[in-house]
Amino acid sequence: MKKIEAFIRHEAFESIRKDLLDSGIPSLSITDVKGSGRQKGITESYRGSELVIHLRPKLKIECVVDDSEVTTVCDTILKYARTGEVGDGKIFIIGVEDAIRIRTGERGASVLQSHEAEEIPSGV
Repeated sequence: MKKIEAFIRHEAFESIRKDLLDSGIPSLSITDVKGSGRQKGITESYRGSELVIHLRPKLKIECVVDDSEVTTVCDTILKYARTGEVGDGKIFIIGVEDAIRIRTGERGASVLQSHEAEEIPSGV
């Protein structure tokens, strides 16, 4: 199992979410975050004075998937998040030792929420 953490621009999220859902990967956690990297700060003018904003808003997508689905998730994120400009974000892939479903006590890869597209209820 792998945990994928991706920091992306907000506008890329909805396309990524829809494509992953269609691929049978509906379980995502999303967090609004701010950070800095190569994009550095931007200078804005506010009430006649210049203000440098060093922390840029991003979305953090997190999901834990079976090793066989890592390429699908990463390729989907890259497909919609890559503009070729500084500030597109980053993807981190982290090994997961174990997972436990709290409700039932199940352990391992069986707790992951991977589904065939036709198994996902409509209206999600």
